[in-house]
Amino acid sequence: MKITVIGCGRWGSFITWYLNRIGHDVTLYGRKDSAKMQELRSTRSNGLLSLPESITLSNDISCALSSDIIVISIASQSLKLLVRELSDICMKNKTVVLAMKGIDTSSNKRLSQIAAETLDASNKIAVWLGPGHVQEFVAEHPNCMVIDSIDTDTKHMLVKAFSSDLVRFYYGNDLIGNEIGAAAKNVIGIAAGILDGMKLSSLKGALMSRGTHEIAKLIEALGGNAFSAYGLCHLGDYEATVFSEYSHNRRFGESRITGESFNGLAEGYYTVKALVEMSKECKLELPICNSVYDVIYKNADPAQAISSLFTRKLTNEF
Repeated sequence: MKITVIGCGRWGSFITWYLNRIGHDVTLYGRKDSAKMQELRSTRSNGLLSLPESITLSNDISCALSSDIIVISIASQSLKLLVRELSDICMKNKTVVLAMKGIDTSSNKRLSQIAAETLDASNKIAVWLGPGHVQEFVAEHPNCMVIDSIDTDTKHMLVKAFSSDLVRFYYGNDLIGNEIGAAAKNVIGIAAGILDGMKLSSLKGALMSRGTHEIAKLIEALGGNAFSAYGLCHLGDYEATVFSEYSHNRRFGESRITGESFNGLAEGYYTVKALVEMSKECKLELPICNSVYDVIYKNADPAQAISSLFTRKLTNEF
């Protein structure tokens, strides 16, 4: 199967490596001025993995037109511009897989909505979500992930084509819940980092329990299945996000407390802004998300933010 991966960051490079590993014909696209692509072209390595010569590296976006499947792995806020570019080159009859987690903050729309509204209707849209870090996968540590799409045939085709002994895929059955849950877990990751920075890591158990409950209510309010929050897209991704040394969102949250420099992409920074706005539209309380928002956007005192969570009105757990 011929596949183009758009996005040469750590996850896009891993997807390229993985799909080639299981026997697909893969091209990796990156912009000509991308330092990451220049490094890959020069060394075929990014410090995390090495790409074999059987993988084609391209700076020509039209390579998407020659592939059956287009996997996109870029920063969530860049998706709108990319799909416009793909639309401009008249990309049709492709399977587009969004291997990214976030919400478009200019519209508060899910990423699959952005893609479906912009690309030609002949293209099928799917999402690839779930836990795992590049460092662990290349060390042959297996994990479970989920693929979802409103098109059942597309979903089943992708799960069968992408599954292996390294990644076990499940069929998703709630696109709203899976996308919101996957995006929101990054916000919980920032909260976990804040706790780590304050030496309050013992609160992570409560964070995971209440965070999942909070996001389940949001998913339900948006028309999804609340139970999705307890699946691979959200709770199933907590170990990789809330505890792992490789988690960018956790490290971002911790850096807000310790003051150390951190320049990695933390998608939760953008997602929490969208979630807070969405909760207002739904007239729903998201106390953890609101606290994270106040700390990173309003420079609220983290200790006071945690104190406010403890002094909220006493209520039943469920």
